[in-house]
Amino acid sequence: MKNFNLTEREVDRVIQMCWEDRTPFDAIKNQFQISEKEIISIMRNNLKEKSFLNWRKRVDNRKTKHKALSPSEKKRFKSKSQRLISFNKHK
Repeated sequence: MKNFNLTEREVDRVIQMCWEDRTPFDAIKNQFQISEKEIISIMRNNLKEKSFLNWRKRVDNRKTKHKALSPSEKKRFKSKSQRLISFNKHK
């Protein structure tokens, strides 16, 4: 299983962020320095086939997952403890 030099904890976080409807691929890319193609590969290699297919169907052309498709980037509330809770590396 190729996980692009990510720790098991980081892979778990990438998967969690991918399942979140409002977390765009760009946020995952910025935090973990991996491309959308690599994100999809991580999901494919770490989920059961049916789960992966359900996820792909769910995110395909979803505006909230693709920043370029979003109508406008609104400032969203972010808890001060979010970084600690989600193990985010970057703000």
